Parts: sequence; structure tokens; C-alpha cells
Amino acid sequence: MKEVPNESKKKWTRIFKKKWFFPALYIVIAAFLLTGVVWYQNVQSNLIEGLDDNEQSDSYNPSYFDEDAESVLQQQEVIKMPVDEEVQTEIVTKFYDYNAEQEEQEKGLTLYNNRYYQSTGVDIASSDGKAFDVIASLSGTVTEVKEDPLLGNVVVMSHGEDITTYYASLGEVAVEPGADIKQGDKLGTAGKNLFSEESGTHVHFEIRKGETEVNPEDFFNEPLNKLVDFNVEEQEEPQAEEKNEEEPEANEEDAENGTDSDVDLDEEEENEKDAEEDSEEKDAEANQNLSFSITA
Repeated sequence: MKEVPNESKKKWTRIFKKKWFFPALYIVIAAFLLTGVVWYQNVQSNLIEGLDDNEQSDSYNPSYFDEDAESVLQQQEVIKMPVDEEVQTEIVTKFYDYNAEQEEQEKGLTLYNNRYYQSTGVDIASSDGKAFDVIASLSGTVTEVKEDPLLGNVVVMSHGEDITTYYASLGEVAVEPGADIKQGDKLGTAGKNLFSEESGTHVHFEIRKGETEVNPEDFFNEPLNKLVDFNVEEQEEPQAEEKNEEEPEANEEDAENGTDSDVDLDEEEENEKDAEEDSEEKDAEANQNLSFSITA
């Protein structure tokens, strides 16, 4: 009987002695190693890409969510004066308020060409009368830049929610239409204009909701959402009611005055008639006395 183990050993020995055996073995091992390295790299890259996707998905929001977030943040802004806090300024012309006292209303009048005009904003000038930087009161977009023959250079900004700010009497302008401006960014410098010569070097500042100007002093250092929630119509309706209520009173007064004047006219006519009668009686008495003296 033949021993099988010896024959198998001989076969492996023959195979080992072949010249191609070890190169083939090296190639197979190298192929396995390369396959493992490539597989490991793919796994690692997939893990990294998955982490990146998660980070992007966490930080990414659709555009409409971004707009809502920006609008909410913008409404949390506090309305500032259009000048740097380090500059010493004062309001030289106030907003004309129909409900204010006469003394305050006089501070809201602007004299031009021998006529007084009601101010729809405030004129802000420096204490030393020198030029100063004019900054954005709120974040927004520049919608208009123009040169007005009476008001000087003008910049208009939109802040959403139908709210705009208006900067006039600028000497120099540092922005262009369409520019996105952050609160506190420089818009230009204060200058002079023909309409408000008495204000000297200043900036004319207005806040508008829709087509209606509001008193800027009522909203300085107040959040923007206070202005957003402010109802202009409710403010105007009481004024209209007061005017309507005053008109009947005026009519009643006119009617009373008219009645009194009629009474006065009647009294004057009666007095004139009495005076004429007295004069006629005196003339008659004088004639009688004269005739009596003649006969005597």
C-alpha cells in the first residue's frame, strides 16, 4: 500500500519548486491588500461625506426660512438716530404735530421764500455746526439716490413691512441704489440745502409707514416692530372726528353770532329812528318858539 501523505507532500514540494509559484503568491497577496485598502478608503470617504451632509442639513434652511429669519431679526432692531452716538447733535427742527401745543408746533415750521411750511421730519445738526457722517437708522436696501434742487442729495431706504426712511440735505453720498445696508453703515455726510437754510449743516430725516410720515422722535430707541404694529389710520381717525365735532360748534357759534348781530342791527335801527324822532320834535319846538317870538 502507498502512503497518501507522502505523495501530497511531494506534490506541494514540486509546486514550491516552480519558478512562478512565489511571484504568483506575491501577486495574490498584493491584490488582496490593495482590495482591502481601497475598500477601507471608500468606507472612510462615505463616512466623511455622511457627516458633511448632516452638518449641511443642520445648518441649511430653505430661502423662505432665511427670509423669515432675517425679517424677525430686523424687527428686533432698535430704531436709532441717523448719526453716530459719539457726535454731539441736536434736533433744530421738529416734526409738525397737529395735536401738539402751539409752542411745539412753531418748532416744526420751516421758513422758505417768506412762507412757513410744516416739517414732515426732523432736522438734525451738530452742536458745533460742522459736517458729520450720516448713518443708516435701520438695516435695509437703498431704493433711491437723487439730487434735489431744494433739498440737496437724498437717499431713500426700504426696510420691509411698507416702512421707509428718508435722508435729505446730504453733502456727499456713499451708497448706490440696490445696495444692502446694515444699521450703522455710512450713507453720506450732512450738508446744506436751500429749503432749510436756517438749519445750517444738517440732515433731514423722515420715517414713513406707507405714504404717511410719522414723528421720528416717537420711535427713536424703540424696536422696529413697534412701528410695524403702529396703526396710522387709528391715529388719523380721532383727528378727523375732532374736526367734524368742531365744525358743528363753529356753525352754532356762527349762528349765535349771526343772531346777535341781527339783534344789534335792529337795536341800531331803533336808536336811529328814536334819534330822528327826537330831532324832529326839537325842530318843531324850535319852530314854535321862533314863531311865538315873532308874533310877540
